[in-house]
Amino acid sequence: MSSQPKEEGLLAELPGDLMMWVLIISELLVFGAGLAAFLAVRINDPAGFADAQDHLDRAAGGLNTAVLVTSGLCAALANRDRSHNRKRSARLWLATAAALGGIFLWVKAIEYSDKLSAGIGTETHPFFTFYYLLTGFHAAHVVAGIVILGLIARYDSPRNLETGTAFWHMVDLIWVLLFPVIYLLR
Repeated sequence: MSSQPKEEGLLAELPGDLMMWVLIISELLVFGAGLAAFLAVRINDPAGFADAQDHLDRAAGGLNTAVLVTSGLCAALANRDRSHNRKRSARLWLATAAALGGIFLWVKAIEYSDKLSAGIGTETHPFFTFYYLLTGFHAAHVVAGIVILGLIARYDSPRNLETGTAFWHMVDLIWVLLFPVIYLLR
């Protein structure tokens, strides 16, 4: 007989650990507040924000979107393979997802380097204050996600995998929201 009580209802359906979902929801709220603040400040200076936005590399942002969405697919495939007890394949998918996260960071570092070498910093315009804040905070989450992917590759129980990949999918989702608002919305 099991010593742990059986969860019922909605919580029983959540993949992974409940506390990860608490973290994910809180992170989505933080990023949502940041995007809301960005849009609120933009209302007062739409022309200035559009001019500042023209300094962004939309192709790099689009590439990073494709990279993170593909990494999310790799994380989902790792979950699928682990559920079929294909541990080696699951670890390979996790390594691929983490490597794609590294590519995302590399592209973002090139973008930052280009902006900074052109003299564009957080004080240049409020647009860039939000740009660096939101994308930098997201990049920190990518780093955390890569660490988590590495840990769950090492300690690859189904529950760990579900919990870690849920965090990675949150990182993907946030970028899918940041990219159009920061790079494309006029």
